[in-house]
Amino acid sequence: MTRLASRPVARLLTLLLAGSAITPAALAQTDGMPVLEEIVVTAERRTQSLQDVPISATVLSGEDIIRKGVSNLADIQQVSPSIAINQVNRSTYVNIRGVGIAQTAPSSSPGVAYYIDGQLIPHEQFISQSFYDIGSLEVLRGPQGTLTGQNSTGGAIYVRTPEPEFGVVKGFIDQTIGSYDWFRTTGALNVGLGDNVAVRVAAVRDKRDSFTKNIGPSPSSPGNIDLEAARINVALRNNAETLRINLRGEYFNSNTDNNAVKRRNDTVSSNPYVIQEDAISYLKQEGYRLSAEVKWSLSDSVDLRALTSWQDGSTTDQTDGDRTATALPRPPAANVGRVGFTDTTIETLINEVNLLSAGDGPFTWVVGAFRMDEDIPLSVLRDNNNTVDFVSSTSTIISKVTNKSQSLFGQANFFATEQWELILGARHSWDDQTYNRIASAGGTGVSKLSSKELTGKVGANYHVTDNTMLYASVSRGYKAGGGNLPAASPAFGPETNLVYEAGWKTTLLDRRLRLNGSLFYSDYKDMQLASLANGLPLTQNAAAGQAMGGELELEGRFGALGFNAGLGYLDAEFAKDTTLQNTVANRNELVRKGSTLPFSPEWTVNAGVQYEIMAGETAITPRLQWSHVSQSYATPFPSIVTTLPSRDVVDARLSIDPTEAVRLELFVTNLFDETYIASQLQNSSSADGGIIYGARRQYGARLTYRF
Repeated sequence: MTRLASRPVARLLTLLLAGSAITPAALAQTDGMPVLEEIVVTAERRTQSLQDVPISATVLSGEDIIRKGVSNLADIQQVSPSIAINQVNRSTYVNIRGVGIAQTAPSSSPGVAYYIDGQLIPHEQFISQSFYDIGSLEVLRGPQGTLTGQNSTGGAIYVRTPEPEFGVVKGFIDQTIGSYDWFRTTGALNVGLGDNVAVRVAAVRDKRDSFTKNIGPSPSSPGNIDLEAARINVALRNNAETLRINLRGEYFNSNTDNNAVKRRNDTVSSNPYVIQEDAISYLKQEGYRLSAEVKWSLSDSVDLRALTSWQDGSTTDQTDGDRTATALPRPPAANVGRVGFTDTTIETLINEVNLLSAGDGPFTWVVGAFRMDEDIPLSVLRDNNNTVDFVSSTSTIISKVTNKSQSLFGQANFFATEQWELILGARHSWDDQTYNRIASAGGTGVSKLSSKELTGKVGANYHVTDNTMLYASVSRGYKAGGGNLPAASPAFGPETNLVYEAGWKTTLLDRRLRLNGSLFYSDYKDMQLASLANGLPLTQNAAAGQAMGGELELEGRFGALGFNAGLGYLDAEFAKDTTLQNTVANRNELVRKGSTLPFSPEWTVNAGVQYEIMAGETAITPRLQWSHVSQSYATPFPSIVTTLPSRDVVDARLSIDPTEAVRLELFVTNLFDETYIASQLQNSSSADGGIIYGARRQYGARLTYRF
């Protein structure tokens, strides 16, 4: 419709098609005064303005990511409401509105889908190694049961790297130096080889000492960072610009001394950042991804998008199973000293094809098909006879999981009038899993199970004006079931999440103020809760959960002054009495109706303010940023070993831009050196649990040169 085409997003598309550089000056000037930039998202498989998409979402541009200090995946919870991110052993757990994942298992799927450049990354072990040279970040709240990958009950995160640009040579080098011997080097180079071929390569080297000191005899320093990664994106197009092909490749290698886990009831030191271990510990995560994406304008009214992705990732880790430097190995059998060793490989092939309507007519649509095939061999070994290094296994678990997921989906948007827009979407998913327990203390054998579900979305948008939209929707997401390692334990079934949501998107004061909000009610059925039974991973279906809450996000730009704020409220609880395995007590216990769901902080708040000061041609911009996360729990059983207390973290930054090519940034993160618990680990058969504390105060400088 002409009204929609007149919006600033149309200006962005014009610049993109023309191959022009997208700069704040090109998008964010009104009468010569800086205003808010238009936010563009791809949440519904097409390029749209955030203000036209009826989804509660936080969207950050590449400049936002730098300005707000989002240097890794966990930092997202500092700038987006209603999201909790926890690093647990080899995995990164992402929960949105209390829905996501709470325990690693090769047979389970995350409730929050994670994408990078259109590729679904289906397992939480390999979502944190690619966070560099980011073009945009989208956090979508609520089930994404129509257009998203394998399906999703909690939400989705879309990460996009900058597209190669034709006809230009450009790039940047970025060096960060900080306390705890932090050295992070990031660089990218774009080479436009004529009008129809362009290549962009990017790489990162990130190394930092641990915030925690290991006073035991081990040579390891758990909690350190040591990452190297690189990616390449080759873009091809025809002269008519009706065909575009992206060939992408990525490699990552993270080789650390594993996580710093503080032993509970530590009698050697009460300092949260002091541990004492004798075992050699490490966490090696290495892998590569290859993908090919084709976008083809079949006609003036229909576009084709197809993507094929191959992903291969491996995790090998060793840990001090007793978390001490004093526990003795067997014999006798009463001794608890041990070393744990785990090796996992995940091989994933994904194919997806979409047909989309083109143009801005009153009726737009997308249909598609998705298929994922993967093999996951896993070994979990324990050596009770040694405490320094793994020698031979005294407890062996070897298994292999094979997953297959298929979906057909479609969504249509129709403007019934100039102002009323109706949405109807549906997805049918089929999931199959084979769980082969080759060697296991929980029993051997092969189990096969299948699940299927119909999900989708119904909604209506009311476009009050070009700058204000009201929306209401009902959406349903699904997560496939799977098998459990103990052969005697029943398989767990799929979970579903039905969410009723209403909200608004509005831009005020001539694009100087943006205010978006939402309210929701969630009916969470057969939720998958993962725990441990006799130290072995076990996933169970709880009866039901329910949640209500909302988000409010504000962003303003008034000349030199810029500010943002986000508020999330969540009341998430069990809707029925449920008997579950209590990891801590190692027995079944009743979880009563009204108990709080795991990873469901009641309040998540963030706010930031900055002011640009011109000193001649140099721009000097101080910024303060604060985030608050209220108390939550790591399991359904509140106790001292499952509680994640509330925390407040403040960051301060000073950016100096003497030219468009150079930026110097001075920063202090966790300004007041808040000591807080980032994660709570529960005991398992291979290693005792403990506490992972959040990052300490860190200061440093970052220098960027663009050419």
